[in-house]
Amino acid sequence: MKTQKKIIIFLSIFFFIIASIIIGRAIINSKIEKAIKKARGKPSGVIAYSVKESNFFQSIETFGTAIANKSFSIRIKKENIIKSIDFNKQQFVKKGTIIASLRDRDIIAPFEGRLGKREITPGILGDSNSIIATLDDSTKLKVDIKLPENYVGILKNGLRVEATTDAFDKVFEGEVKTVSSRVDPTSRSILAQIEVSNPDLELIPGILLNIKVIYNDRKSLSIPEESLVIQGNNKFVYLIENNILKRSEIKIGLRNFGKVEVLSGLKAGDQIVAEGTNKVRNKAKVIIKKSNKKAK
Repeated sequence: MKTQKKIIIFLSIFFFIIASIIIGRAIINSKIEKAIKKARGKPSGVIAYSVKESNFFQSIETFGTAIANKSFSIRIKKENIIKSIDFNKQQFVKKGTIIASLRDRDIIAPFEGRLGKREITPGILGDSNSIIATLDDSTKLKVDIKLPENYVGILKNGLRVEATTDAFDKVFEGEVKTVSSRVDPTSRSILAQIEVSNPDLELIPGILLNIKVIYNDRKSLSIPEESLVIQGNNKFVYLIENNILKRSEIKIGLRNFGKVEVLSGLKAGDQIVAEGTNKVRNKAKVIIKKSNKKAK
């Protein structure tokens, strides 16, 4: 009898513990579900981007050596010089300036440019008493470039050019001036000459330039890279309409410097989620925390 009572008491305690656990878990789950529903009902804060136009382009990259737009040089014997400009100062002279007065004539600058002196090695170019005066018009520099023949349909006069060099942290503007009428049958390439503006005479003849020929230059609607969502072959953004997110499929084109060209699916002024697209969902309520209207 005592044993039977003990068993009953033990089973009662056991079932009480089990029931307490079940009830406790049910209460906890209920609270969690309520918290989730509350969180889902609360609008998320997002950064918005206003769709607008940006510049897009394609480019061909190559390199070439700069040559002066015009060059003039003459060898002068020192004993014939009565008076001259200091050739070592590389100073800028105007057209008509007397470069040097000799015993029998004056040497006059035929155009505006930078005056300099080219050293002569004795025994190679002649008398060691001779100097060569140089005058270079470098306000515009010419660069000959060679490109593969598959660019024949793209390369044409007037295309915009960007030139850079390690010597300067800036871009020098230019354009394609001439394009060869024939493809070189040996190298299967086409020649072109570009002209680079150098109004401050920073670049000098002989410098190596990195050349970027710009083509297919246009203005199109753009969005930041961070706002684009790609799933397989589908590309979409989260459009914000009356503080509700709408998944909107788009067709894209070029991608330049963190911007994506939009060919269809959006219009200028549309508000989209600019970043954090992995934290939002379709048809969710949102609050715009910040409107990022500046293109990236």
